[in-house]
Parts: sequence; structure tokens; C-alpha cells
Amino acid sequence: MGINPKHEKFLADIQSEVLEFFELNDYRSYSINQIHKAFAIRDRKTKEIYADIVNKLALANRLLRLPDGNYRFDSESFQIEGRVDHVNSRFAFVVTDSGDKDIWVASADLMQAKDGDRVLVQARKPSEKKKNDRPEGEVIKILEHRSPELVGVIQVTPHYAFLIPDSKKIYEDIYIPRTEVMGANHSDKVIVEVTRWASPGKKAEGRVIKVLGKAGENETEMHSILAEFGLPYDFPEEVELAAEAIPVAIPKEEIKKRKDYRKVLTLTIDPIDAKDFDDAISYQLLKNGNTEIGVHIADVSHYVKPGSVLDQEAYKRATSVYLVDRVVPMLPEKLSNGLCSLRPNEDKCTFSAIFEWNPKGLLVKEWFGRTVIHSDRRFAYEDAQVLIEHEGEVTDTFEPVIKDLNRIAKTLREERFRHGSVNFETVEVRFELDAEGKPIAVYPRIRKDAHKLIEEFMLLANKKVAEYVHNLKQTDPRNTMVYRVHEAPDPEKLRVFSSFAKKFGYQVTTEPKQVSKSFNALMENIEGKAEENVLQSLAVRTMSKARYSTDAVGHFGLAFPFYTHFTSPIRRYPDVMSHRLLQYYLDGGESKDRSPIEIQCKHSSDREKLASEAERASIKYKQVEYMSLHEPQVFDGIITGVTEFGLFVEIGETSCEGLVRMVDLNDDYYDLDKENYRIVGKSNGRVFTFGDEVQVRVRDTNLAKRTIDLEMVGMRSGTGYINNRTRKRENPRGPRSNKVIPRGKRRR
Repeated sequence: MGINPKHEKFLADIQSEVLEFFELNDYRSYSINQIHKAFAIRDRKTKEIYADIVNKLALANRLLRLPDGNYRFDSESFQIEGRVDHVNSRFAFVVTDSGDKDIWVASADLMQAKDGDRVLVQARKPSEKKKNDRPEGEVIKILEHRSPELVGVIQVTPHYAFLIPDSKKIYEDIYIPRTEVMGANHSDKVIVEVTRWASPGKKAEGRVIKVLGKAGENETEMHSILAEFGLPYDFPEEVELAAEAIPVAIPKEEIKKRKDYRKVLTLTIDPIDAKDFDDAISYQLLKNGNTEIGVHIADVSHYVKPGSVLDQEAYKRATSVYLVDRVVPMLPEKLSNGLCSLRPNEDKCTFSAIFEWNPKGLLVKEWFGRTVIHSDRRFAYEDAQVLIEHEGEVTDTFEPVIKDLNRIAKTLREERFRHGSVNFETVEVRFELDAEGKPIAVYPRIRKDAHKLIEEFMLLANKKVAEYVHNLKQTDPRNTMVYRVHEAPDPEKLRVFSSFAKKFGYQVTTEPKQVSKSFNALMENIEGKAEENVLQSLAVRTMSKARYSTDAVGHFGLAFPFYTHFTSPIRRYPDVMSHRLLQYYLDGGESKDRSPIEIQCKHSSDREKLASEAERASIKYKQVEYMSLHEPQVFDGIITGVTEFGLFVEIGETSCEGLVRMVDLNDDYYDLDKENYRIVGKSNGRVFTFGDEVQVRVRDTNLAKRTIDLEMVGMRSGTGYINNRTRKRENPRGPRSNKVIPRGKRRR
């Protein structure tokens, strides 16, 4: 019986079986004919498929092709492609294209490869003596260099110049001939194009292609962050012109194609400074006694057609970028703040998910499709919260509506947690900036019921759209869809976190089916305590990273078997993809080809990661800038990290993190007790451990490196703070470094 070679899942299964066969029999080699016999294959077509798969595995360096034409599994080493993540000056990881475990590579074995380069690595399985199962290896070929553009500070001398890159993962300066500085002044922020990459004995060389301005100025620094992560901040002229050419008025013919919700009470709830409104909620009581709530999302796909210049630019960006002082949108302003923004008192094209609840609170009906709406009122979160908390005589006609929406949202939230959703409330910071962009205040962003109200209805819409598409076709393969997926935590990371939480007196199970319940119990137990932010932050890091995929593997954090992103198409390209696919299936289309959509998912995930890194960099910069204005001040903080070179301390008042360097703890010589996340004074026995409450003073700030150096002032005891400024002991042999020497390696 012949096999359809286009059946992707079947081919993937065959490949797995073949690899497993070779791995189980790694002591011998096999010819193609022997493979056919081993798998009892007789028909010609299937033989060709197996032969092709074996050859492809050999080309991918998963099998070895021997001189006699036979194949065998290489149990000692294998070659694999990936991208360099140079996390430390001493070593890097190669993140494999195949999704296998990252490969540890010493910097000396990188063959001059830089962070972001695609490389071919010769990997080796770890020896049995090693405690971990992480493969190691060495780079044997650079396949593709990272973007040649680097941003940083230029140092100009009379005869030459050099760039000190902003990226913390680039550890070498870039040489620049004096004739290639493009008029840049000493210490300017610039963008340099690398014209020759480093080779043994030679530095990388480049030329200035753009002068961003004086380092330290807000505009310069924000543009340099975007440039550092390869993110654009201007739209090409043809994209702007394409947006401007779109008519503002909605044609009557278009309205007739849509379900008309313009007479149904509709509102938006967004941040007070929001300019683009992706989503609106409609509310009405039906004649049958049921309550109907509509989640209406900007119909970006109506205006941005596949393959158009607008679509190409949106896909290239894949996401809007939110820096502290600005938004770099995915779509031009005419669309993001105008045509697609669900502003009050304007007719708007939307894509909607309509839900109907009966008086018992059961969801009895749902509908998906294109609509036209007319928002009656725009609420900021703060305005909606006032109505939620208001008691007494009703003075606002929207108050009963918002209170009922809040009631339903709380029911949805409780149901979500009952089914295993993890309750993470991570702390976000907000800045108050002056006219020049300088931070004059920083405070944590507090999430109240108004925020959670909107969140629950957006989660509901995303979940139900994913379920609808998945269940629309009852046979495999199912309809191709863009899913937002989130795998369960890595068992090893979970074990480490569980061990750490135990030191604070908390139990976190590593039993897979009980992880969600255990995490929720932990979040409840630590609420309001000093260690709350620390443990919550570490718990989030324990989790896998969410990503986009055509594989419906579920969302662990939300406990949803099917979940997509549907509710923010103004700022996320995958939401536009979801809209297009949903409409295509509503129109009766057959399942879309999976391969090109999976490529788009991977691209969107990668761009999302870059945007997140840029956003974090802008927050860190503003935190450092803010703390530089408060250097004499003493702050309360909590130790959030213990390393061989010092203690990381998060300041509770500002959520800023800085480093108390080991060499600056001058009251004693401290040893690192890595197993117990602490350092211990050799003479006085003083212990600094993860989660300790301390007092610190800002010692130094470095805006270029976005770092804060702190000085230890005291640590908290049962009765207050112990002063740490003890007399420095005399050493007849002169000053002694507080460098940590691993146990067993001290010179005696």
C-alpha cells in the first residue's frame, strides 16, 4: 500500500522512528536495503520515502554516511546549526534551529563568532561524569553573520576611532579608521556598519553610517535602543502613502455585509494615555432574559490586504514596540490611531466574538463574524474603577453596566483558576517624565478590577476563537490556525525553583499535574510579604516562554487546550493572521497550507522577543537615570540575586535593581555558598542570603551600561537595621581582594 508523501505528520513520524531505530542500534551500521527489511517495507513508493528520509537525516548530520554507503547513528558527536547567544564573556550557548537542547561553547571555541551569528557547531554528548546532560561543543563554521550594524559610543583619537558597543553580548571594540567617523564627536552615540569581521589576530573593522547624537540625551538613547535591537522607528514613504490613500468613510456596501451593532451600548476601557483602541465591549439584555456581551476587535485585515506594502511592512515589524516614552507602531498612524482605532462616537469596522449567558451564568451561545460598531464612551481604567467601587445612588448611566461586566469577569476568572490557570501578578513599573524625557517619578503599576475585567473578556475571545477553528473540522489534519502556545515548565528548572522556595519555608511540587495548583498556593501565601516580588519573578522565569505555532499544544499558564491571539491586531501581526484564517474558514475554505504559516509564526515570535528586550532596555535605562538623581539617598531593598561577584538588590520603592559588589563589602572576606544562595563572612559569620531585607545607598550609576552600583548600609534584624559600616580591619600584607575562590582551590 503506497503512502501519500505530502502527509507531513506521517513523514515526521517516520523520521522519528528511523532515528530511534538507529539510536537503539548505535553499535552497527545499515544499508538502505537493510532499513527496508527492518521496517518490513515492500512497495516501491514507500521504499523511496524511507530512502529519502535516511538521506536527509545524513545531510542534516543526524546520521553518519560511511565510506561503504551504509549509515549509522553517531553516539559520540553530531553537527548541528544554530544561533550564538553569547551570554557571558567566558562562554556562549548555541540555540539550535531544531529546538534541541542549547549547546554550551567556551568563548575560545567560538571561532570568532559573535552574538547573533548563525553557526555550525560540532556538539558532543556530555560525559557520564557530568551532573547535567547539557551537550557541549565548538563552532566549526560561521554560516551567517548577524546584522552588520552595531550601535554604541564612539571614542575618537587623533589617528583612529573605535566603537564600544551598547550590546552587553558584544565583548570587543570595533576599530574605525579616522576617515570613516562621518563627523562624529568623541563620546557620541553612533551606528556602525561592520565592514570586516574579526579574525585571529585582527579586530573587527567598521565605518560610521549614522550619528544619533550626544550620549545621555533622551532622544539619542531611545533611538540607540531601537537600533541596538534592529527595530525601525520610521515608516518608508511608500507605506505612509498607502495608508493615506485609504478612504476614511465606510462604504454603505461594506456595512451591509456586516452585522450592525451600532445601536447596541458599546464602550472601551484603556490606559489613560492610550491612543489606539484595539477592543470594545458591547452589552445588552435580551428579551429572553439572557445577557449578551460582544467583544469587538478592530478589523485591521479589512484595510491591510495580504501582499500589499502595508502588509509587508506590518509583517516585517510583526509587533508594536513600547518604550518608556514612546510607541513605535506596527501600522502607520493613519491606521493605528485613526481608521482602526475604536474611538468613541465613530462608526468602525470590527471583527467580533459575541457571547450569550443565561440567568444561571451559563454560556449558551457564541457567534463570530464581521460587524460595524459605534462606541458610546471611552473609559480610562481609573474612570471604570471609580464606578466599580462606587456605592450609593447611581449617578452614571454606565455604572450598572460596568458593575455587571465586572461580575461576569470575576466568574470567568474564578472558573479559569479552578481549571488550573496560574495566577501570576508580575510587577510592572511606570515613569513620570518631564518635558525633556527625564524621569521625575517611578512607581509600580497597580492592577485593579477594571484591568482584570478587560483581560478576562479578551482571554475568553482568544480561547473561543481557537476552539471554534479547531472544532470546525472533526477530521485530522485539523484546520491550520495560529495558536499562542505555552509548554509546561522544564522539570529541571522546576526542581531548582522548588528547592529554592523551600528555603523560604514554601512547598512547590514538581508533580506535573499539581504544578498549577502548587504555584497558585505559593502566590497566595507570599502576597504582601517581602519575598513576594522575588519568588514571583523567579516563578515566571521557571516557566517556558510563550510563542506562536500552528501546533495546538495548549497554553499551560492559562490552562487552555486551545488559545490564539485575536484581540490586538493593531499591534500584533499574529492577530491579523488569526482574523484572516477565521474569516477564510467562516467562508467555508479548506485548511490552509501549514508550512508558510509556521514560518510566519516563528518570525513573529522572534520579533516579539526583540521588542521585549528593547522595552526592558528602555525601562532599565530610565531606572538608572532616575537613580542617578538620588545617589545620597538610603533605600530599603531585598536581595534578589547572589553571585560570585556580588549581591543584586531590588529597591522596593522604585523596583530598580542594582549590584552590591563583593569587593565593596569591606567589613570581612565573604565566601559564596552557592547551594544555599548566600554569602558568608569568613570571620564574623555574617550571612547575606536571597530574600534578605537590607538598606542600600546608590554608589554609582552608568547610563551607557545601564547599571547601578549600590553600597550596603545595613541589613534588617528582628529589631531594625544593623549598620554595616564597620571599621575596616588592618591587613599587614596590604589590601586583600574579596574575590571568591571555590572551596578546595584556596592556596594554603
